[in-house]
Amino acid sequence: MTTPLVAIVGPTASGKTALALELAVACGGEIISADSRQVYRGMDIGTAKATPEQRRRVPHHAIDLVDPAEPFSLAEYQALVMPLIDEIAARGRLPLLVGGTGQYLAAVLLGWEIPRVAPDHARREQLAALGASTLHARLVALDPTAAARIGTSNTRRLVRALEVIELTGVPLSQQQRATPLSRPVITIELDLPNDRLYPRIDARITQMLTDGLLDEVRRLRAAGHGWELPAMSGLGYRQFRPHIDDGVPLAACVERLVGDTHAFARRQRSWFRRLPGRVVVDPEAAGARALIERALASP
Repeated sequence: MTTPLVAIVGPTASGKTALALELAVACGGEIISADSRQVYRGMDIGTAKATPEQRRRVPHHAIDLVDPAEPFSLAEYQALVMPLIDEIAARGRLPLLVGGTGQYLAAVLLGWEIPRVAPDHARREQLAALGASTLHARLVALDPTAAARIGTSNTRRLVRALEVIELTGVPLSQQQRATPLSRPVITIELDLPNDRLYPRIDARITQMLTDGLLDEVRRLRAAGHGWELPAMSGLGYRQFRPHIDDGVPLAACVERLVGDTHAFARRQRSWFRRLPGRVVVDPEAAGARALIERALASP
């Protein structure tokens, strides 16, 4: 039987890492990160990257690929991961795709055909300066399908969609065709109601601060990595800019980080609903383990 690809997805702090490690040990698996920030070296605490001990126990892939100042695209991620899945399966191991970055997950699990358009950084800066509302209105006129998918506030994705149209003359939505994977896909989505998820998020942030998150951000800035870099725009990094640059009390920045992370977790769920072979599991509910075992036995 063809080895399946098992995806373990869910909002931040839902328990993906613990489950992935357990399954990898039990089933002889290898973990492929589906996190757009874990590709950057030196960004360990804020991205909840696997620890050295966890990496010794189970092989991990698609982490520590580039320095924070280096560009890394969705197309590059997909080109790396697609053959990696086959390589892991060919070794008789179980490929486990683990993470919460919706675009990374969709690009692999839905087999997106991503436009190979090199970024024009100067043009991107010009477009970004227009603001999200103006960009969205422009995209509605040129590619309403893409505009509806992206929404009104994601400046980075709005800029990319407009960039693709300008450089190719073809709407992004018409270029994002999909070719399903040739192997079975099992998507285990870990989800909890917000009243139980939010305390887990808050506890994770507290632990990150204890582990030295603020020092990690300071080291990145001292190494010359500017706030404008995509790597530094992630949760756990940009929220500390007012404290580091302007002396705003740390508590205010932590409060902002908590609120932003709650909002991010809500947005993540909209991506997971699109994924194939999806089984939704409350990891704290009775019977969760049996439900996961039935899903894994389904191919």
